[in-house]
Amino acid sequence: MNEAQIKKRTKEFAKEIISLCRKLPNNREGRLIGDQIFRSGTSVASNYRAACRARSTAEFISKLSIVEEEADETLFWLEIIYEMKTFKSIALDSLMKESNEIIAIIVASIKTARKKK
Repeated sequence: MNEAQIKKRTKEFAKEIISLCRKLPNNREGRLIGDQIFRSGTSVASNYRAACRARSTAEFISKLSIVEEEADETLFWLEIIYEMKTFKSIALDSLMKESNEIIAIIVASIKTARKKK
């Protein structure tokens, strides 16, 4: 998977997270979880874009590590939503799967970059 494909994929992921946040219940739980997952889920795409502009391999690895952390945090909040039955949707399963796949892609990219370093 190349840089442009990952940029597109992470941007689509961010848009799906935003759509999910719009559907969460308008109560304390929904707002608090929504704020957290909105931040981490959209951060995946913005930090990946920042990684693509890295000035060195070390900076690239550092930025990708942030992407990995944010994708994992997003997965955590998706699991909470699922386990607490805050929101039921087929989209939730799809988002969890996509989050896992993004994490795997980023981890592989970090390993590759470390080998080249």
